[in-house]
This record gives sequence, C-alpha cells and structure tokens, in this order.
Amino acid sequence: MSVKTKKRRVCFVITSFIHYSRGFLILDELNKRKDIELYVAVAGTALLSKYSSKRAHIRELLEADGINNIHEVHFNLEGDSHFIKAKTAGLGIMEFTNLFNNIKPDAIVLRGDRFEVLSAAISASYLHIPIAHIEGGDVTGTIDESVRHSITKLSHIHFTTNEPARKRVLKMGEDDKFVFNFGSPDIEVVKKVADSSSKFNFLSTGSGADIDINKPYIMVMYHPVTSESDKMGEYTRDLLEVINDLNIQTFWFWPNFDSGSESISYELRYFNDEVRGHKIRFMRYLPPKDFIYMLKNSMCLVGNSSAGLKECSFLGVPVVNIGTRQGRRLRDKNVVNTSYEKESLRKAIKKQINKGKYPESDLYNSEDTAKNIANTLATLSLYVQKNFKG
Repeated sequence: MSVKTKKRRVCFVITSFIHYSRGFLILDELNKRKDIELYVAVAGTALLSKYSSKRAHIRELLEADGINNIHEVHFNLEGDSHFIKAKTAGLGIMEFTNLFNNIKPDAIVLRGDRFEVLSAAISASYLHIPIAHIEGGDVTGTIDESVRHSITKLSHIHFTTNEPARKRVLKMGEDDKFVFNFGSPDIEVVKKVADSSSKFNFLSTGSGADIDINKPYIMVMYHPVTSESDKMGEYTRDLLEVINDLNIQTFWFWPNFDSGSESISYELRYFNDEVRGHKIRFMRYLPPKDFIYMLKNSMCLVGNSSAGLKECSFLGVPVVNIGTRQGRRLRDKNVVNTSYEKESLRKAIKKQINKGKYPESDLYNSEDTAKNIANTLATLSLYVQKNFKG
C-alpha cells in the first residue's frame, strides 16, 4: 500500500502587477509540481483598477495560467503621505495575518522591497512561517533599501539575482546553505518572450497621443523617490518639458503607489489636458509579452525603473537613469546616469538615442532560474529559528 506524500503548501505573494510579470514563470513551475500546493495572495496595487490597463486583470491572468487558489488581501488606504503609507503597512500586517492563519502555508514567497511586502514578512515571521525572498541583497537607495534589507533579515531562504547581492546577504549573517544565486527571474521572462511578436493594439489602452509603434519611439518609466516626495511634481514638470521638446513618440507609464506618486500623476494629467499636439501616450500596466515587445523595440528607456538596469541590459536597450532611486544597483554599460537638471537630461537622452542598441548583457542572466527556485522551494528543508552566521 503506497503512502500518500503530503504536498508542501507554498503561498506566493503578489502586491503589484510587476510581481506577476516578473514571476509568472516561477508560478508556472510551482503550479505544475506534484509536490507543491500553490496558493497566491494578491494585494496592494495589484488589486487597484487605476494601476491596471483594460487588458490586464490579475485574477484573470492567474486563472488563465491555470492557478486556482487565489486569495485577495485588501488593505490599501487612499492617500499619498508617508503617514498613510505607514498606516497601510500596519493594516497589511493584520490582513496578511488573517490570510496566513486561514490557509496555513508551509512557506511564503516574497519578492522585492515594497512596503506591502514588508507587511507580509512581519506577519509570517510572527506566525512562524518560513519566508523565501527573491531579490535580496541589492543596493539601491531611499527607503526601499531599508525595507529590502529588513525583509532579508526576516527571511529564511534567499534567491538573489546576482553574485554581489548574494555576497551582501551572506555579510548580513545569513546561512550560506540557504542563500542562492539562480539569476534574475526577470531576465528569464525576457528570454522567453523577447522574440515574440505582438498583435496588441497599443492605442486600445492609455490616453494621449496616437502612436504608431512601427515608427521610432522612446519609453518613460518614472517613479517617486520617497525621500524626495515634496519635489516630485517639480521634477516631473521638468522631465515632461524635456521629453515634449524632443518631439519624439513616447510611451510614458504611470508611477507606482509610493509617496509622491500623486504629485507625478497630477502633472501627467495636467500636461495631457493642457498641452496640444504632444506626442506622448500615457500608459498603465501591460502583460509581460506586450511590455517586453514595446521595451525591446524602443530607442531608449528614460526614468528610474529597475527595468532599465535589468531587462534593458539583456535587451541592449539604451537607458537614461535619473536621480537616486536606483542608487548603486548593479548595472551595465547600457545605462547613463543623470541628474534632474533639464540640460543634463536632454543631453543624456540624445546621446543614448544616437548611440543605438548595446550588446546583450549577461549581468543578471542564468539558466533555469524559475525551475531552480521552484525545486528549492519544494525540496529544501524548512526551518523557523534563524541564527546569525559569521
């Protein structure tokens, strides 16, 4: 008589659409394993319609991938102040605690440095649930870095995306038996879909100028810097002026949910309403295949998104990285850094457009990233009590 093996319950936490875009290959690997019972907790901006497009609804995307155990965790407060974000993080601890207590996962999977992710990490820690963290050990700047390192210290299994990051996690006293560098899941997604064509009508979502994606264009992904939230409106106005003066087709993506996002959003809406004849189309989230298609064929990415340092490095897309948000995050030669000063911005963008594509970079690249992460989550011995090593 055969003994039925108990499946390991793994809960994958998604607090933004980007977590899905960059993690859907991991989700697929976990979902098809016979020794894993996969749960997905959807929270944060992934549940807010104003951060999605007409084509992207997170539950529909997950269900289309064959994932059924989907749980929504609602706790976001409306507002843009540091006070509101702190209260939202506190509510997140309460709501994640309710969910984890109900589904009783053997382990949870977190990625990145969002304040909502910290809420999940604190909740799981006090419930004695082992935590696996993706993308620890990076160094960027602002509050994100503090949050990321805090999640690292609360986590039990670490999937860093590059070797310098792995070494930093070890310096933080983590056990090397539980620290892995399998490369970046983001890059594996790019490798899978970069050669795909897209039949999506990019004018069916967003607002602003009608853009012909078959003609030259640039992209802007500009997010708030929480420690400079009082200056976000001014910085955005300057960047809009520079981009508009270039008179080049532009896809501009709305900012994330961090403090300062409302100031950026206000300037984008005002510009779109008041400036006639501009060539900017303002966009929200796109599914991975369509976003990568757009990114791969752009002349340049401008802003402060990690996509410029990761996905664009592999694609060879020229990047103008603005300000301090990405700090000292690992980057390759495709990235040019600049201040917020308008003339510096203008020169850097023109330089990168004229330079054209860079060679493909393997800075964040590895083989079988998602499969290795899923296999580790399924087979590695789990533990709760951490000990400082070193």
